[in-house]
Amino acid sequence: MGCIEMKTALCECLGIELPIIQAPMGGAAGPPLAAAVSNAGGLGTLALWRADIETTRRQIRETRTMTTRSFAVNLNLEFPQQERLAACIDEGVPVISFFWCDPASLVRQAKAGGPIVLHTVGSADDARKAVDCGVDVVVAQGWEAGGHVRGMVATMPLVPTVVDAVKPTPVVAAGGIADGRGLAAALALGAAGVWIGTRFLASHEAAIHARYRELLLRACETDTVYLDNLFDVRWPNAPHRALRNKTVDAWEAAGRPPSGQRPGAGEVIATSGSSGPIVRYQSYTPGADAEGDVDALSLWAGQSVGLVSKVQSAGDIVREIANDAQLIIRQLAQ
Repeated sequence: MGCIEMKTALCECLGIELPIIQAPMGGAAGPPLAAAVSNAGGLGTLALWRADIETTRRQIRETRTMTTRSFAVNLNLEFPQQERLAACIDEGVPVISFFWCDPASLVRQAKAGGPIVLHTVGSADDARKAVDCGVDVVVAQGWEAGGHVRGMVATMPLVPTVVDAVKPTPVVAAGGIADGRGLAAALALGAAGVWIGTRFLASHEAAIHARYRELLLRACETDTVYLDNLFDVRWPNAPHRALRNKTVDAWEAAGRPPSGQRPGAGEVIATSGSSGPIVRYQSYTPGADAEGDVDALSLWAGQSVGLVSKVQSAGDIVREIANDAQLIIRQLAQ
């Protein structure tokens, strides 16, 4: 692939070449994936919001051995993050990404330490509040997104509404985007870049189980399901999107009972050398070392999964998306 030129306000703000951010997929996005995305010109992201301080520092330092370019660390504000944020600042992390809850309490600490600050929202009102407290870049996440989902508005109507609400602050479109068409569309909506998760699960660098990757490649756009609280995410009221599987089907067949009354609750269905026993309904990204009924685990995926059809290097994914978007934009201009 040839040289790609696609500078936007997001690129200028984050010091990157291409307006593509890799979503912070817990359990899948480690240093190899983050560094590969950054080396290709995008922004790689580490998901460290549950890591202890030693692990946080180790992963940041490992990423630095793999890339000299900018990368981000994502912190979920449903949990205390002051110490992790301080460690990130001390390690010189250039970009901090906040998710869930009001970021106001930590934005000042982050910006005083030097990083650029992103925050993910699901509404224009939350976007305004984020910018008012000092956030540099807003990520507008539509409900098509995989994993944890912040709002109930689809990406197409959400993005321009958020753009209008916070201009000239750069807005990143998230949810349902997996190829150059999605990037071109996001730019047409006024976004300055895109946030992509599901497509990167099909990268060589994503630290997931081979069976999980196989199921992603076989899935179509109707194979995901939005769930209020099925998989036991570690904080309350944390809706999420995952592939429909036997666990979801059995729960629905039982009438969608609440926690404590769900069929097979507490049953060990898999094990992991790094995580130990894994019970049904546990929030767990199937890692490479998982053994057991992987098909029944929490298989996070967004509605863009139908566009994911091959395994590639993360760098090739970044370059392909950017090249295809550039070609589309040129064709539309003719």
